Amino acid sequence: MTEPDGQEPEHLAVYHRIRRVFGDPDARSPDARRRGRAARDEATVPYGTGRDPRGLDDVLHTLTESMGWTSPLAKSTLLVSWPQLIGAEVAAHTEPVSVEEGLLTVRCDSTAWAQQLRSMRTAVLAKIAEAHPGAGIESVRFIGPDTPSWKRGPRAIPGRGPRDTYG
Repeated sequence: MTEPDGQEPEHLAVYHRIRRVFGDPDARSPDARRRGRAARDEATVPYGTGRDPRGLDDVLHTLTESMGWTSPLAKSTLLVSWPQLIGAEVAAHTEPVSVEEGLLTVRCDSTAWAQQLRSMRTAVLAKIAEAHPGAGIESVRFIGPDTPSWKRGPRAIPGRGPRDTYG
């Protein structure tokens, strides 16, 4: 395999040059030689040491931890499990609306329900902290039903609008 002019082919020359620069893979370190020898001596076993199969729950937990998804998942779990957390009767009159920066906003059917739950705020926070510590809820805001706003709509005018003529 020599060229007509007596030199080796280019691809072999490149291979030999890379082999000289980077060396033999088995000769990189004394530890590499030992690992290579051990790998040749023992065959790989599918269920060998360190290769035990893991459950899907463990795999998903590891994935959520590594991706930093634990807090958003805890928040969504809190919103989904609201009826079990607060009770069926109260949950029939309330709806968790949002979780932003440690503040859980809950909309109530009436202002009476909102006022009653405001007085129970510490108990609700304690239940949330116990059941969903990863959600990071620091406070709860109970709001009443929405009232129509004069500031919204297709023909809204900035400023006080029609209210400035009432007085």
